[in-house]
Amino acid sequence: MPRFDLPLDELRAYRPEIREPADFDDFWTRTLAEARAAGDKPSFTPVESPLTACHVFDVQFSGYAGDPVAGWLLVPADAEAPLPTIVQYLGYGAGRGLPHEWLPWAAAGYAFFVMDTRGQGAQWGVGGHTPDPHGSGPAASGVMTRGIDSPETYYYRRVFTDAVRAIDAVREHPLVDAARVSICGGSQGGGIALAAAGLSDGLVAALPDVPLLCHFERAVGLTDRDPYQEIVRYLGVQRGMTERAFTTLSYFDGVCFASRASAAALFSVGLLDQTCPPSTVFAAYNAYAGEKAITVHHFNGHEGGAAGQWALQASFLADRLGR
Repeated sequence: MPRFDLPLDELRAYRPEIREPADFDDFWTRTLAEARAAGDKPSFTPVESPLTACHVFDVQFSGYAGDPVAGWLLVPADAEAPLPTIVQYLGYGAGRGLPHEWLPWAAAGYAFFVMDTRGQGAQWGVGGHTPDPHGSGPAASGVMTRGIDSPETYYYRRVFTDAVRAIDAVREHPLVDAARVSICGGSQGGGIALAAAGLSDGLVAALPDVPLLCHFERAVGLTDRDPYQEIVRYLGVQRGMTERAFTTLSYFDGVCFASRASAAALFSVGLLDQTCPPSTVFAAYNAYAGEKAITVHHFNGHEGGAAGQWALQASFLADRLGR
């Protein structure tokens, strides 16, 4: 696979001008306040499981508009005191799956929560359980253009709100140390993690791998891969919607959230990644306001560091927690 994006030295200096709405902060402050006002207390229901090294809880919490969102919480079986905790967001099309798929962080001594992604969970893995009850106008297949005619109705308004409310929810469990919560995710999950980092207070770390949902205007013109191509297909039919669509997307750009984040961050990027082009990842990384580092995988595509990245994340997080 040939290199197709900027050289690495230019990527490290890449700080594009991003359209950012004047009411960006007001929009998100209002959105989160409305969600919190509509929400109920989360529930943590113990689940019978063949896993003996950790306890499993089926979690239901209130996300956007008070909508119910599912997740799994795994806690080491010998835990007695509140633990540092990881909240994970999922890649495009995935659902929360089954508890035994999520053992590494719990095995490393953390409480671990994985959030289902509303309206997804039917493209790979073993599925999800959270519907998206909100409709939209015309959209291409997938979720990237669902409700794109307005930031009020755009799909990721609901998902990013769910992500922040997931942090709120997990902090209420007695075995979670509310002051030691970190977030992670790859691809779409990395983009969601950036949004949550920019919208949440008091996080220890953010670990976005090869993040999607960054620098939309460059991504849409640079790659022919889904899910960015969903936007291309939509605009190819809805020819008069270009300006309106990119105005909506400006409220959801990972670069804007990165500039508001303060948690320590470890990014990753694949220089051959044609799904999340390197320049879009570096646009968010270079804008990130907190302590940061990035792992560059020179000869990898969207898989990035694969399982090896987890070990780097565990070391990064342990350093910041003094473990």
